Amino acid sequence: MCDLVLEVGDGPLGEPVEAESAWRRTEGFWAGAVPPCEGLTASRDVRQAYAVLTGLTSPRTGAMVAAATTSLPERADADRDYDYRYAWLRDQCYAGQAVAVHGPHPLTDAAVRVATERVLADGPGLRPAYRTDGSPVPAEQRLPLCGYPGAADRVGNRAGSQFQLDTFGEVLELLAVAARDDRLPEDGVRAAAVAGKALEEYWDRPDAGMWELEPAWWTHSRLAAVTGLRAAAREIGGPDADRWSALAETILRAARRRCLHSSGRWQRSATDTGPDAALLRPLASPYWPGPRTVAAATREAVARELAEDGFLYRFRQGDGPLGELEGAFLMGGFQMASACLADGRPAEAGRWFERTRTAVGQAGLFAEEYDVRNRQLRGNLPQAFVHALLLESAVRLDRATG
Repeated sequence: MCDLVLEVGDGPLGEPVEAESAWRRTEGFWAGAVPPCEGLTASRDVRQAYAVLTGLTSPRTGAMVAAATTSLPERADADRDYDYRYAWLRDQCYAGQAVAVHGPHPLTDAAVRVATERVLADGPGLRPAYRTDGSPVPAEQRLPLCGYPGAADRVGNRAGSQFQLDTFGEVLELLAVAARDDRLPEDGVRAAAVAGKALEEYWDRPDAGMWELEPAWWTHSRLAAVTGLRAAAREIGGPDADRWSALAETILRAARRRCLHSSGRWQRSATDTGPDAALLRPLASPYWPGPRTVAAATREAVARELAEDGFLYRFRQGDGPLGELEGAFLMGGFQMASACLADGRPAEAGRWFERTRTAVGQAGLFAEEYDVRNRQLRGNLPQAFVHALLLESAVRLDRATG
């Protein structure tokens, strides 16, 4: 038996690597990157989530790519495949907040650093996604290569040039969580002021939203702005706190006027009356102002109209059955677990958590979606925000039931 060392580089290689010492360094790194999770709900999956999020994070810049793959389609033989090998700020904010629920960790510090750098550099022109070095995401194009299965290879992503209002709210909530834990540097305070100013200027403007669709007055974008502003006012404070609180109330009043369904729940947008799984995130935030009756009605409508066999879909697409155009959205199932906990329903939260957790691949990795009927992973993997939300909901569930 012998050791095999494979070196990859963009220049001349140095002295040969000694296998045993390299392996010890590798073990030491991962032992430090993945904290002990003994006694925690789904502890093995939580440790795997830490490892996945760390592996998707650039050691040089701290930017975390959304997935490690491209062109793995949402459905076989369909033209719905994307390149997720870029750093979405929203996704990294989710990951940073999720880890912070468990405790201080370099992943949260990296997320704060990346968000701060991008906000200070681009201000109101903040992009939803970047390359890991902070440069723009290239325009989407297809390559003349055969994809899998039946899809075309694709590079670049059109989302890199979109305006997504909720990104500012997610950045604010991340920075607020860091401030709460006394881990927000002075640059982060300045970034919060810039993000708040951008929301003040653009909150009423139609945006592409979390699902990267045609510009509209998406409810989720406004509610994410509300929770981000309220979080910043409470945790960061300072001279902008009162203005942030007032702006949050202004946006919330407008959202109630334009996006509150006649049944007493939130609807997708000012013009689309259907439910949307994206709404679960801000409604489960500890910074959501209430009332819980509207949040509960929204959660119940999402569960009633967007679930099949215990799995959750994003929203209805046309009049066809759920699952016809895309798989169940795994992040949504973990968000539903957190939303149930926020409404004081731990048993229901546990059911959503455990059912969603079954949609894992043999390597312990989650993709973005799950084909419920064929019991297959769909889309790129490993998908960072699915692992992040699993981690967060596991910790919250453990604390609610412990």
